[in-house]
Amino acid sequence: MTSAACVLHATARYVFSAPAAQRRHDEQRSLVRAPLNVAKPLMDRFRHLLTELGVLTARPIAFVVFFIYAAAWVILDRKSLNWHSAATLATWAMTLFIQRAEHRDTQAIHAKLDELLKVHGEARNSLMTLDDEDAEEVEHARDEVKKA
Repeated sequence: MTSAACVLHATARYVFSAPAAQRRHDEQRSLVRAPLNVAKPLMDRFRHLLTELGVLTARPIAFVVFFIYAAAWVILDRKSLNWHSAATLATWAMTLFIQRAEHRDTQAIHAKLDELLKVHGEARNSLMTLDDEDAEEVEHARDEVKKA
């Protein structure tokens, strides 16, 4: 029997022996898996971009963008500047301040941990570059460290 005949025979046997609900379930799973395999590189890139955006909001340039936006709002559309608008600007400014403080604290902790990892001879060097990874990779590495 040729390989094409074997595949045809196995497919026919599956179609006639498997219940219809099982066949539909298998077909749906195969349809779902195909787009996920294609979308994985896109999702990885999107996660990386989100991480980079979070880092950028902790930079001083984010405050420059905020002040330019607020000044443009005051100059170009002063009539719409009311308490609600002021609250929006205040919320945005506080978000930037909090993000900056959190980023500073995180960088300080990472510097201290990097120093401890350098001193400790049994530590894995791969952990020193972990802060350059996306959040999901960091969580995965933390789970591995907890298991060890």
